[in-house]
Amino acid sequence: MKINSALGIIGHPIGHSISPRFQQAGLDHLSVDHRYLAYEVHPGLVADFVASLRSDAVRGINVTVPHKEAVIPFLDEIDEWAAEAGAVNTIVNREERLVGYNTDGYGFLRALRESAGLDPAGKRAVILGAGGSARGVAQALLRAGVAELVIANRTLERAQALAELAANRGVPARAIELSALRSNGVTGEVDLIVNCTSLGMHHGPDEDASPLRASQIPQSALVYDLVYNPMLTPLIREAHSIGAPTLGGISMLVYQGAASFELWLERPAPVAVMMDAAMAAMREREAQAR
Repeated sequence: MKINSALGIIGHPIGHSISPRFQQAGLDHLSVDHRYLAYEVHPGLVADFVASLRSDAVRGINVTVPHKEAVIPFLDEIDEWAAEAGAVNTIVNREERLVGYNTDGYGFLRALRESAGLDPAGKRAVILGAGGSARGVAQALLRAGVAELVIANRTLERAQALAELAANRGVPARAIELSALRSNGVTGEVDLIVNCTSLGMHHGPDEDASPLRASQIPQSALVYDLVYNPMLTPLIREAHSIGAPTLGGISMLVYQGAASFELWLERPAPVAVMMDAAMAAMREREAQAR
């Protein structure tokens, strides 16, 4: 399999992605004559697909699960964010030289600052989960000057590894089991809670589950759920029930995609247009699910 458009996204599965909707909306708004398509690429075909990007007709692609790590050996260069995260979500074709980037951290921070109005510098944050998304979030928060991190995960060892990453950068951090956090609640002065688990994800194994109940959430903490499908996740419902401020994952999705857009085209992305298209796609999807 090879790419037959200027831009696109690869994953396995890929049918759930709304990136084609909002990326194409951005291209159309700027009258850019490119098509952005989704490609279902089996893990065994990743090397061949990446090789097909070395064409004058291709600008680049986005990369989603499970290929974010798998593409790295086939690239000529990766940026600092991608190297630290150990994952690539954007590939740019620069005269048949393939450069990998990770715009997830940028998208996370921009959504936090612009959509929620929270600057994490000097703040105390709790991260739920310790996988790839959690590592990217921790990396972004550390770069932004977070004052303290708590990592809560089902497996304590993975949480400890992420806490050590923070500690090695001089930021106080501790690891706890997610079950302990559920028993005792989030205590102390917490400014931000970020859900990096898949709990609450539509069609996931725990789509009706929330990592925390309302009684375990400080009313003053911003609850930021990276899950964007559904837009109103079980965790956000819990936070709403006590009046805590919230932010869903759709903003991060669009902002990281806009950063990719700008890397490919070297011009500002029409973020408002892309955000409207993403929201419309999600509303349509949720209406169909009813």
